[in-house]
Amino acid sequence: GGAHLGICGSDVIMEFDYPELYAPLDLGIGGCRVSVARPATDDPDEDWTRYSEIRVATKYPSITRRHFAGRGINADIVHLHGAMELAPMLGLSRIIVDLVDTGSTLRANGLREVETIAHITSRLVVNRTMLKTRPREIAALIANFRDALISA
Repeated sequence: GGAHLGICGSDVIMEFDYPELYAPLDLGIGGCRVSVARPATDDPDEDWTRYSEIRVATKYPSITRRHFAGRGINADIVHLHGAMELAPMLGLSRIIVDLVDTGSTLRANGLREVETIAHITSRLVVNRTMLKTRPREIAALIANFRDALISA
């Protein structure tokens, strides 16, 4: 509630589901994806999506839990911060959920991307209270951002 406007990744919006934020504009920058990855040495024919329970290391426990629950899989979440790709090497989990851009960090750590959960971009976010109490000013700022995107 301390800022009128801000910019954050849609991964943050998805993870925390802040009811006081409105995300009126996709800025189309900072593109990446939230993906599932596992060791490249794992059998590619193994259908891990049919498991009833898996252990997953991630810094996105809500996104991960919702994703796997939607498939009927109980995800035992290992909530980590930092280098998620180290979790399989440390024996914390065989599967990770993390942000991926080129995939080079995954490959460098012996992992491969096996599924994309969501595509991520940066969003303009607005404090809903400010939107209600200062609608003209906030609408003008949103319009300025929109115009800048169109002319870019």
